[in-house]
Amino acid sequence: MRGLGTIINTLAVIVGSGIGLLLKSGLKQKIQDILMQACGIAVIFIGAAGALQGMLVINEGKIETQGTMLLIFSLVIGGFIGEVLDIEKKLDGLGTKIKNAVKIKEDNRFVEGFVNASLIICVGAMAIVGSIQDGLTGDYSMLLAKSILDLIIVIIFASTHGIGVMFSAIAVFVYQGIFTVLASSIGQFLGESLINNLSYIGSTLIFCVGANLTFGKRIRIGNLLPALIVPVIYEIILRFI
Repeated sequence: MRGLGTIINTLAVIVGSGIGLLLKSGLKQKIQDILMQACGIAVIFIGAAGALQGMLVINEGKIETQGTMLLIFSLVIGGFIGEVLDIEKKLDGLGTKIKNAVKIKEDNRFVEGFVNASLIICVGAMAIVGSIQDGLTGDYSMLLAKSILDLIIVIIFASTHGIGVMFSAIAVFVYQGIFTVLASSIGQFLGESLINNLSYIGSTLIFCVGANLTFGKRIRIGNLLPALIVPVIYEIILRFI
């Protein structure tokens, strides 16, 4: 059944968040703070590993890099578009609307939990490749593995950020669902190079999320999200050259 992987992943986020909320009530503030920093450091390495995996190649026994200019142009152009559209503010506004709708006004970390958790579990190689694999062949094994990882991540996040993390399940369902539907309908147009480019640029954004979690919010990651559009445009241009 195509799409089953995304359904399982969504349920894993909900269950993991619920466990994290139960743990939160028994954790002191200093323990929550160190867990958040630990999670931030882990996310930094996850993002760095994903980015390097896509950019490093071995050529005649030597390690070389690829895609450096595409990464630069993607971040610069994407950042410019994001700032003009002020996506970060819109994401925060969406989080605030959800928070108000469910009447949890006393939770100061709701928006932060919703946005950060959504970015971490959505923007990455496994989310993109797994969803495409599910849409093309119905094989959801990669998304099943991702679900286990996300379960652990959201337990930690929900224990420090609260119930906002649980609502990232909506983002997972929509984001991965879109890739699954696209793959099932136009999968033949999604080449390996495009998937690779989306993966390592997405992993770079995950690195930025980890930096914000560890050192405080300094990077407007929401405004960098259009960087994921640039590889798609680049791939289209290459097909017509």
